[in-house]
Amino acid sequence: MQGSCNQARTVCMPHPLIPVPTPETQEFWDGLTRSVFRIRECCSCGKFYFPPSPICSHCSSRDVRWSDASGKGSLYSYTIQQKPAQFWATEGPRSVALVRLEEGPLLVSSVVNCEQTPEKLKLDMDLKATFEKFADVTVLCFEPLGETS
Repeated sequence: MQGSCNQARTVCMPHPLIPVPTPETQEFWDGLTRSVFRIRECCSCGKFYFPPSPICSHCSSRDVRWSDASGKGSLYSYTIQQKPAQFWATEGPRSVALVRLEEGPLLVSSVVNCEQTPEKLKLDMDLKATFEKFADVTVLCFEPLGETS
């Protein structure tokens, strides 16, 4: 894993694009390594929320649990990076997408296995979760449900 080090200290920080699990997000990242998309569900109000937190973002209850998400969603919005970060190890454009999950929450991800053009990245298009290696971790991406190019 690449990172930046301050020469005056021996502590190295990971590159800012590489996710660093916290106690609140560890179950999410562990799920991704098993190709399982885990999301928080509130036992009080019944709503799902993201990002993971020990407190429901809808009703502030602490009665929450981890649930397996369906992995289905739709493209809510996106932008196309014409020159993606070297860490992605991709040539050409790459999308940064806002995905509305079937369970309700919005999250930032990327649409893969699809031409990165406005003609192919259609708002409201159906997507499904896919799990991509990024540096030393597995990250959540989405791909079109159905036809790919």
